[in-house]
Amino acid sequence: MNPFSLEDKVIVITGASSGIGRHTAISCSLQGASVILIGRNPERLQETYTCLSEGKRHGSYVLDLTDDACMSDVVQQINTDFGRIDGIVHCAGISGTLPLKLADTAEMERYFSNNAIGAVNLTRELCKVGRFSKDGGSVVFLSSVAALTGDPGKSLYAMSKGALLSGCRALAAEYARRKIRFNCISPGVIITPINENLPHIKDPEKRKALEAKHLLGLGKTEDVANACIYLLSDASRWITGQNLIVDGGYTVQ
Repeated sequence: MNPFSLEDKVIVITGASSGIGRHTAISCSLQGASVILIGRNPERLQETYTCLSEGKRHGSYVLDLTDDACMSDVVQQINTDFGRIDGIVHCAGISGTLPLKLADTAEMERYFSNNAIGAVNLTRELCKVGRFSKDGGSVVFLSSVAALTGDPGKSLYAMSKGALLSGCRALAAEYARRKIRFNCISPGVIITPINENLPHIKDPEKRKALEAKHLLGLGKTEDVANACIYLLSDASRWITGQNLIVDGGYTVQ
């Protein structure tokens, strides 16, 4: 059997309505997985759903990860519909540039709620006994190279993504007995439909300067999706508590 296959696995993917989350969902379905989509926008979730491969049962659930009141109900419905899961990929999150002098407590809470707390809350609910496969599985958090480098105006974003890195290691130890692996992926700059029209991407000179920081050029959504497939698959069965940097050489320089 191909160790990289996701055949017969049930994978939950947050942030599945666009960008990396959408591409990861589609790629996982092509590798044989039944995919459970989670996102805030029902129309865009449906667009992703229609792109999933046929022949497998898939699901789509509207959920804002910062909405604690609705989360347990959605997870219970997933458990009722699918019985068990084999993996989770947390792609949902927010980005932005905000100097610390302009940040207040509300902004700090917004970043941490969207990038860290929501992911951990959902993981807690999905990892309750009886919801994960008895054979274990894999949880993948999307962090960022921003958590490893120093970029002006990115302190809140970097701290919220850095929380996933440290939390991942602790969770790897906590859930090892149940054979649930926890790993992070830290991407560099990835071109997505959302950011391709932003000034630092669209402006030729700014893009050239950004590309120069990535030895292999800017990334594509499939670069991260392929890394997710690896960490979800049995090929990575002996890897846990790690951070896979997928940045085209950004952190080498």
